Amino acid sequence: MSNEPELNVSLEEHLEEALIPLINILPGELSSQLAAKTRSPDSTQAAQTRIIPYPLLQSISKWSRTPEGLATLKRHKMSPSDYSMIALLAGTTTSPERRFPVYVPADPLEDQKRNTKDRKAITALVNAVLSVLGSAGATWWASAQTDWQQETVRVFTSVEAQHVTESGLQRLLVAFLVAAVVGVSETILYIIWESRKAGKSPRKTRRLQARHKKVDEEPVGQEETKPETPENLRQRLTA
Repeated sequence: MSNEPELNVSLEEHLEEALIPLINILPGELSSQLAAKTRSPDSTQAAQTRIIPYPLLQSISKWSRTPEGLATLKRHKMSPSDYSMIALLAGTTTSPERRFPVYVPADPLEDQKRNTKDRKAITALVNAVLSVLGSAGATWWASAQTDWQQETVRVFTSVEAQHVTESGLQRLLVAFLVAAVVGVSETILYIIWESRKAGKSPRKTRRLQARHKKVDEEPVGQEETKPETPENLRQRLTA
């Protein structure tokens, strides 16, 4: 007998409505099992999250494809395709009563490090956007304080002639160019920052591995000291 837990499926409202008519036409064992898992049509009890065994649905689906099941369903003007596994499992949840265990990272500081990296990346992007907008705004304001030549040109459109100051166009163009230069610079700095941050970990690992090897290696040229035997002591005494 298998010790694996039985696989269940959530008993949704549409699934229950499709299964209830089968209670009176299924064979005895299947009918009793289905009646125990579904509510009666006249029940007024509030619907709750309930489950139905997956093997029971599989047995009902197999019965609907047998000659006896096909004839029974046809006699009651019911479609056998409504009781295929694809139709029965549509819109259901597998084992809703189970809960996944709490995720425990291998490194307790892993989540904290990831959150710190995400905050730094978001801060860098926000600073880049603010730098672009600030530089464009500062250029526009500074250009307004200088003596731009106020010349008026006529721009003809299909509707009417409009008067646009040339100085305004120049200020807008300069502000856009400054913002573009700052944006490109911020992008390059961000790429350099990301590449350096990605290259730190492997370099640190290689350094630790090399240091470990250096400690483990035996010093070269060091002679092993042999223990003195009684014969050597005797020769020293006689000398």
